[in-house]
Amino acid sequence: MASSEEKRVEDELSYPILVAERVRSAVDEADSFKLECSEVSKQVDRLLQMLRTLVRFATATATSAAAPPLYERPIRRVAAETAKNLERALILVRKCKRRSILHRVVSIVSAADFRKVLGHLDASVGDMKWLLSILDADGGGNGGGIVISLAPIASNDPILSWVWSFIASIQMGQLNDRIEAANELASLAQDNDRNKKIIVEECGVPPLLKLFKEVTSPLAQIASATALCHLANDLERVRVIVDELGVPAVVQVLSDSSMRVQTLAANLVARMAKHDPLAQEEFARENAIRPLVTLLSFDTFVDDPLGQLGKQSIHSIVQINKELGKGSRGSRQFANSYSNSYSFVEGSSRGGNQRKERENEDPAVKLLLKVSCAEALWMLARGSVTNSRKITETKGMLCLAKIVQNEQGELQFNCLMTIMEITAAAESNADLRRAAFKTNSPAAKAVVEQLLRIINEVDSPALQIPAMKSIGALARTFPARETRVIKPLVTQMGSRNAEVADEAAVALTKFASPDNFLHVEHSKSIIEFNGIPTLMRLLRSTEVTQMHHGLTLLCYLALHAGNSESLEQARVLTVLEGADRTVLPQHIKELVSRAIIHLNLYHAGMNSQRISYLP
Repeated sequence: MASSEEKRVEDELSYPILVAERVRSAVDEADSFKLECSEVSKQVDRLLQMLRTLVRFATATATSAAAPPLYERPIRRVAAETAKNLERALILVRKCKRRSILHRVVSIVSAADFRKVLGHLDASVGDMKWLLSILDADGGGNGGGIVISLAPIASNDPILSWVWSFIASIQMGQLNDRIEAANELASLAQDNDRNKKIIVEECGVPPLLKLFKEVTSPLAQIASATALCHLANDLERVRVIVDELGVPAVVQVLSDSSMRVQTLAANLVARMAKHDPLAQEEFARENAIRPLVTLLSFDTFVDDPLGQLGKQSIHSIVQINKELGKGSRGSRQFANSYSNSYSFVEGSSRGGNQRKERENEDPAVKLLLKVSCAEALWMLARGSVTNSRKITETKGMLCLAKIVQNEQGELQFNCLMTIMEITAAAESNADLRRAAFKTNSPAAKAVVEQLLRIINEVDSPALQIPAMKSIGALARTFPARETRVIKPLVTQMGSRNAEVADEAAVALTKFASPDNFLHVEHSKSIIEFNGIPTLMRLLRSTEVTQMHHGLTLLCYLALHAGNSESLEQARVLTVLEGADRTVLPQHIKELVSRAIIHLNLYHAGMNSQRISYLP
């Protein structure tokens, strides 16, 4: 926080009051331009009255335990600008005092100077009027309601004036005004990143978080969560939310709010975790994963499968998505529909009725909550061993596998991406790999079954690629007898989709890599499942600059199963010799050279053949 804001707001206001008193004394001593000085005095008197009203209001607010905290940002800005304008008036009026002839010649005063100063003072009067109105400091009965008029100080940037008014209403207004102001802030934040930056710089996050915790008003939580979601798309802004203790607030809402509020809370988790590694750590520390898994698994392990949800009212799902994602107008429409479908008793406990409300909720709302929770888990697991371990320590793995089996669309995709991140973390961490993906683990078996089903049966690159990434990441967990994971990868290496084929080669490379203890056994399995001809076709159809994965796999197969007849029949040695003459990264070139030397032990007679399988 800036040093100027370290002072109390009452101290900030005391300086312009002091300057104003000096202007009044200087007016009394003026010998020339008395009419103009009188006009200055009138404006200064008005400013003095408003400044003192503001000081009394600030003091009363600070000493009252029941009063909401004062929103100080516009007060400090207006006080500083008012002080500057009063200083201009003081300098001018002092020039009107009779002094020596020389001083009067040097200090020439004109009517234009007074017009300019009066214009500045008039702007300060307008600023003070606007400030008193948004704070309701003059007791006008506005109650902290939203003021749409513009302050002169923000005439060049109207957004600033609106942001001040909306934040003041959220921090100091009545509940209905706070909800409306949060919706307006959400609308502004949705427009562009500049508006988001202004909202955060003007301290909009703390009051939004406070409103977010209004558990007796779902509408308030929805409005504030929508605004926070729009703000949380940048590391710096997310870090502000984290620093303002937003993480425990979000986790608390996940645990004890209505499903529609929880949906937005999960969206906020996903956004914050996506943009800030520190937020990932904080959510882990606050144990956010447990409520997310609980919400995701709701209704998942019962006889009535979630698949029925996906078949109901696609239009209603789309509509809710639109309403949750909109700004002011959309949020208000959603609020109206929400109030019609739910009745909440102010201050009542939701504990006894929560499960019944969940069971009676619109299936589209349930599905949307699960989609959001799955995305939140995905973002929390991404690049995080800690969070991935926490998911595996709950029933999260079984839940993810069940949903991948029964669901389609965005929910299935988000769960599959979560699995992909968990397996990537397991690949990099031996302890997690051994703990979560033991061969006799029911959860691990269920996950692998669904990954193989996706690779074998689902004709969708968007799903097949993460499934193959996951199998590849788990390559070191499969025993030599588990050859059923090899065959589908070999098959997909022949896919007409270049990305699918390339990803299959990447996954198989992890099985055949020397880093894998069973690389020799896996290499033989790849060859047994007709992997060499499939790989050769992939190399022929791939650009030289994009063939590195397939070429790496071919080298591993040559090194670990060099005496295979399949290698000789496919003229692999000739292909590698041709590749050796192309431009390759150094590590691949060295690998190719080793494979050529190794194959020459078995297929020296093939050197006379120069049939190139490379493009």
